[in-house]
Order: sequence, then C-alpha cells, then structure tokens
Amino acid sequence: MFSQPTIDPIAFHIWRLPVHWYGLMYLMGFIVFSLLGRWRIAHRPGIITVRDLDDMVFFGAIGVVLGGRLGYALFYQSDKYLHHPIELLYVWQGGMSFHGGLIGVIVAMIWFARSRSLDFLDLMDFVAPLVPTGLAFGRLGNFINGELWGRPTDVPWGMHFRDAPGTAARHPSQIYELLLEGVLLFVILWIYSSRPRPRGAVAALFLIGYGCVRFGVEFTREPDSYLGLLWFGLSMGQWLSIPMILLGLWVFWRAHRNAIPS
Repeated sequence: MFSQPTIDPIAFHIWRLPVHWYGLMYLMGFIVFSLLGRWRIAHRPGIITVRDLDDMVFFGAIGVVLGGRLGYALFYQSDKYLHHPIELLYVWQGGMSFHGGLIGVIVAMIWFARSRSLDFLDLMDFVAPLVPTGLAFGRLGNFINGELWGRPTDVPWGMHFRDAPGTAARHPSQIYELLLEGVLLFVILWIYSSRPRPRGAVAALFLIGYGCVRFGVEFTREPDSYLGLLWFGLSMGQWLSIPMILLGLWVFWRAHRNAIPS
C-alpha cells in the first residue's frame, strides 16, 4: 500500500497572492491544447487558422471555467452555493464539474463557429482530440489536492489519502481517470482522427469514450458525501455520463449514415 505524497496545494506566491497547483494544471492544459492545435493546423490546414485557434482557446477557457463551476453548483452542491454564491469564485478549492464544463465549451464553440462562419461539427472534430490532455492535467490537480479519492480497496496499489475518512487504503481513482480519460482517450482520438472521418465522428467518439470511461471508473470512486449513490446505486457522475454516451452514439450513427468526410 502507498500513501499520497505530501504536496502543498499552493505551488508558490506572487507577492502575497497564492498560486495553486490546481490552477496551474488548468493553465498547462490550455497550453498543451494550443500546442497540439498548432501541430494539427500545420499538418491538416483548412479548418481554422492559428489566429482562430488563439481566440478559440480564450473563449473555450471561459466556457470551461464558467460551465464547470456552474455545473458543479447545479449538479452537486446546489444548496451550498445557493446560500453562499460568492464561493463560486473560489476555484482554487476545486469543485469543477466536467459535464458542466463540457456544456460550457459546447455553448462557446457554437458561438465561435457562428462568428467565424465555420461548421460546428468540423470545429468539434478538430477540438475533440486536443481535450484529453487537459483532462489529464485536471485529474493530476485533483490528486495533488487530495480530493475525489476512491473507495476502500485491498488492491496492492491502494493508497492512503490524507483527508479521507478512516484508515483503509483506497483506489487512486484520480490516477485511473488521468490514465484512461487522459492518456488512453488521447491516443485513441489522435490515431482515429489522423485519417479523414465522417463529419462529427471524431467528436462523437470523444463523447462515447469519455462517457464509458467515466461511467466505469465511478465504480471505484468514493461517492460525494453530500450526495451518495442515487437511483439504482449509480453516482451523479454515472447518471450524467449516460446521456453523454447516448448522444455520442446517435451522432456517430448519423455521421456514418451521412458519410460526409471532415
């Protein structure tokens, strides 16, 4: 069994302003997204320009942060933020919903596509392979913060988390998600998108892949104490992933039925 490394959530200070590892992970995610996007533009030009990419990263970041925080407040802790709305601004404390962030990004990309006269599905096919690395950095931030730990386990790689209740070792579910929704999904989407695919197929595969991975990993992740397990013994993350998978399957089917290469 292992113990979670002792890492100060504050990476450093700028004057008296603390800079948290969690925020730095988001920054790294956007930087890597931009670098990978430039590589794709150089090797597959024609969808967007580098200037478009820079603007898209800016608006996408706004969508991630606003959607992630509002989604977390709505899906997970509505009572808390209803009574203490100012805490929505405390992003360094964690508390971001991927599904909320996804909705925020989709809204931002719909607006961006219309403002640049781009096809929305073409844009999302470009974006989808770039997203998993950002998810990996986000999960690393969760691990550093010592949050979203797994359920008790006796597997050899079980880990003791400093803030987890009890003395039992737990699944390092943040690392599972880092490897699966981050590294593995990136490899799958990068390879799949290396050849022309029907319009919308790459974005659909992201929805299916993330939804399936998240649904599976949630079985090893400790349910949120303020929610617990919901209907049929499933967590909120699993319930939010089900429509994501179904939407992805529908878009994937329509993409191949229409068979318009992107």
